[in-house]
Amino acid sequence: MLEGILPGDVELRDLGAHRLKDLANPEHLFQLAAPGLERDFPAPRSLDARPNNLPVQLTSFVGREAEIAAINELLDAARLVTLTGPGGTGKTRLAVQVAAERLGRHGDGVFFVELAPATDPALVPSAVAAALHLREGADRPITETLNDWLRERDLLLVLDNFEQVIDAAPFVTSLLGAAPRLRVIVTSRAPLRVHGEQEYPVPPLRIPDAAHLPGLAQLSQYEGVGLFIDRARAVRPDFAVTDATAPAVAEIVARLDGLPLAIELAAAKSRLLGPEGILGRLGSRLAFLRGGARDLPARQQTLREAIDWSYRLLDPVDQARLRCLGVFMGGFTLPAAAAVLELDDPAIGADDAVGGLAEQSLLRRDEGERGEPRFSMLETIREFALERLVEAGEDEVERRRHATYFLGRAEQLEPTLLQSNESGDDIARDHDNYR
Repeated sequence: MLEGILPGDVELRDLGAHRLKDLANPEHLFQLAAPGLERDFPAPRSLDARPNNLPVQLTSFVGREAEIAAINELLDAARLVTLTGPGGTGKTRLAVQVAAERLGRHGDGVFFVELAPATDPALVPSAVAAALHLREGADRPITETLNDWLRERDLLLVLDNFEQVIDAAPFVTSLLGAAPRLRVIVTSRAPLRVHGEQEYPVPPLRIPDAAHLPGLAQLSQYEGVGLFIDRARAVRPDFAVTDATAPAVAEIVARLDGLPLAIELAAAKSRLLGPEGILGRLGSRLAFLRGGARDLPARQQTLREAIDWSYRLLDPVDQARLRCLGVFMGGFTLPAAAAVLELDDPAIGADDAVGGLAEQSLLRRDEGERGEPRFSMLETIREFALERLVEAGEDEVERRRHATYFLGRAEQLEPTLLQSNESGDDIARDHDNYR
């Protein structure tokens, strides 16, 4: 290819084909050999250099540098790190990226175990064994085989979609107890709640303040915007953000809570619509954001299905609680939740009801100014909850309870409103709920 172009004392050494991180197909590598340059190097660190079964990613990975650094630091210290978050936050993609970047650090390999098809916790050991290419023997429990095989190995396991087999959590700690050099990344919508676990809630992608937009050059540095641009160009190669479309793009990623799945589904609409057209349809985002890639699992092809996956894993009581709490706008306190849910014991019941949904990554906890916790839903989840509330015929009752609570709260604060900043701040925090 370069014959006749390179000087006579310069040559290219063929290193063969190698799988490289973030590239879908193997790339042919060459080493430049010339006077004054080192001639002997270790073999390239490709994905094939260490045993692994990591899924090859066909799309680019955008941002998350801070998250990757934080997870690596936790893994070095804790050995079991659980990435939690609602559906669509990119837990799996982040876990795979971290695993790929750690290939050179685990001499016996990095292995990915897909647990989404599993519904029985008892099948988790067999799924791990299959990923490691271990055969099950009829005369010996597979857990013993795994413990013995892993005992002296330096290996990283990624256990993906653990939420529906959460009762298999003790199995994970048994592996870690038997294999001191083993490390495990779990992705789940809820923590495992076992000894030695370090939870890492995966945050949404960084998004700009739509009211104070930076310049175009800085705008694409926000991960949410960068992902939208990248995926929009996949269906429309000439897509570009301009001064005219920048506000709409920023508003799109903000309205979608910085959720990677939602942003990707919205960006795919760029085949037919411009940013203003996409933004105008987000009033019904759950109906609009569908038609994802056909090679993805069904739960990742529509925004509604991604949330419904989590909803179906809840017991009927928690499903009803999620529906009811959808009436709040801009967040709520525990006393407000107790009033809307009409709990028999507000003090204890609200902690239990709200805490359970927060553990399932369906509510976010924020620290109030006076140390009182406030909780909120991502708007995408809230829209889903309200849909289900209407379908259940419960919306009028819950909206009445909501209005009754805030009317009583306003009457309680009114006498001190002019004398106390705290009373004014209290009402300001719930401005959206009072409207």
